[in-house]
Amino acid sequence: MLKDTVKRLAKQYADEFINVRHHLHAHPELSYQEFETSKFVQQKLSTLGIPFDVMGQTGVIGLLQGKNPNKKVIALRADMDALPIREENNVPYKSRNDGVMHACGHDVHTSCLLGAAKILSELKDQWEGTIKLIFQPGEERNPGGASILIKEGALENPKPEAIFGLHVHPHLEVGNLSFREGKVMASADEIYITIKGPGGHAAAPHLTVDTILVASHLVVALQQIVSRNKSPFNPSVLSICSFQGGHTTNVIPSEVKLMGTFRAMDEDWRKKAHVLIRKQCTELADSMGASIDVHIDIGYPSVYNNESLHEKAITLAADFAGNSHIQTTELRMGAEDFGYYSQVIPGCFFRLGVGNVKKGISSGVHTPTFNIDESAIEVGMGIMAWLGASIQLKQQV
Repeated sequence: MLKDTVKRLAKQYADEFINVRHHLHAHPELSYQEFETSKFVQQKLSTLGIPFDVMGQTGVIGLLQGKNPNKKVIALRADMDALPIREENNVPYKSRNDGVMHACGHDVHTSCLLGAAKILSELKDQWEGTIKLIFQPGEERNPGGASILIKEGALENPKPEAIFGLHVHPHLEVGNLSFREGKVMASADEIYITIKGPGGHAAAPHLTVDTILVASHLVVALQQIVSRNKSPFNPSVLSICSFQGGHTTNVIPSEVKLMGTFRAMDEDWRKKAHVLIRKQCTELADSMGASIDVHIDIGYPSVYNNESLHEKAITLAADFAGNSHIQTTELRMGAEDFGYYSQVIPGCFFRLGVGNVKKGISSGVHTPTFNIDESAIEVGMGIMAWLGASIQLKQQV
């Protein structure tokens, strides 16, 4: 059976791709600077005889054909960039680039997809269709490498009917996978507000525009955008995270800056909220005599897992890993640029368990002590290969 062969090869090649992970982990590169990582991926694909194109400067798009290449086209995606974090793990493969670390597991994602590519290449006479291997730059930073690759045609010629992506989950024990249909992760937009007015002596506030007071009212008023304008059954978050203004006790500053984030699970509400945020800011500032500049930096869209694709994927995953190893992914207000793909074609974004409490491997992503139980790589490369080879899409998702 194909499943048994995929599992056997994943086990056979696991050590090889754990070593690949060690190399990538030791040589992390920041978003849109993944030049050596990209060359490494290109070399691995060349060794496997898999043709590829380079897009977005460092993105690598491989194309692997099985029997009857036109029967289906599936995309498998991994991201490659690291974070500006100084690693605190004491391991032989610790980051050699000071202040840069694979603290979100993208080294694991890339290793799993390369491993899946090797398995699929070896078995290409046993599965049907075409598989696009998307090694993506810049997931951690706007505008998101996914958006760049899509603009450059990564989802064209041939156009995938569906796309899969996995992500490490340190709070899910190794050996487990988790899936969720529909809404999975939120959109993420950055808010930048500058409030201006004639400052002056704090003892004569009537001769000034109190920008501190305006900003304070605004921080409170903006909460009404979420609490009083959207359904309570539609998750959304607006947080002001930075309040910068003034330098002493007796001067009302002429300028105050606010920064924050807005998150949503619904794209229509997201657009409406942007209008309401600008309206609230402009009218409140005007009523208090201040001028205001509002900039909303549009970030990643929400991640939405196609229901039909989810059902097919979770059935295959349960067959591969066993029902007891399949869990439900929790709804998250964090963001992922996989959302760009899932807005264009049916997507399925799922979690790979990498934690091991008994071994003390439990640090969260984006922390300087994040690490994984590396037996997860065998699971990750196996499930990606199995999904790519086995998914059937003739009943349109």
